[in-house]
Amino acid sequence: MGRGKRGKRRREEKRREREKRREEKRREREKRREEKRREEKRREREEKRREEKREEKRREREKRREEKRREEKRREEKRRDLE
Repeated sequence: MGRGKRGKRRREEKRREREKRREEKRREREKRREEKRREEKRREREEKRREEKREEKRREREKRREEKRREEKRREEKRRDLE
């Protein structure tokens, strides 16, 4: 004595629904993981850009400092020559 076709059909439907839910959850996880990855890359790019700006400013300051030093040296030379 079996359960009949009706019970079998019901079990199959439940199994399919479970698989469907499992697949949806898997897709959601994938989606979140992908978004996280993209966000991380975006953050890294921004950090790199900020770092480059800082570096550029540092070089500019260094350049100005060097210019001032040279200018001071020239003035000193002129002053000595006049004496």
